[in-house]
Amino acid sequence: MTREPILVVDDNPMNRKLTRLILELEGYQVETAVDAQDALEILRHYRPQLILVDFQMPGKDGVALTRHLRRDPDYQEIKIIILTSYDLKGEEEKARAAGCDAYLTK
Repeated sequence: MTREPILVVDDNPMNRKLTRLILELEGYQVETAVDAQDALEILRHYRPQLILVDFQMPGKDGVALTRHLRRDPDYQEIKIIILTSYDLKGEEEKARAAGCDAYLTK
């Protein structure tokens, strides 16, 4: 049985691989993107129920990607969780203000 589709967006190849492996072992269908631009391209043909996005990425970071997606009615129903390895003061508030549904420290 396949569970809901998930998109993982992370510039770190090891993080992408590990996250994908864990989710696939639990039965989820997983696609991965190396950055925000790659994620937007994937979203043209892949409709996940959840997006796990790294907070800090080169170019458009996870907060900027979340903000971009929340402005588009086609992506309003997708849950977005920001993941970060740096839990700095104010980051969670910034992520939530952009429209993410949750904020988790890796």
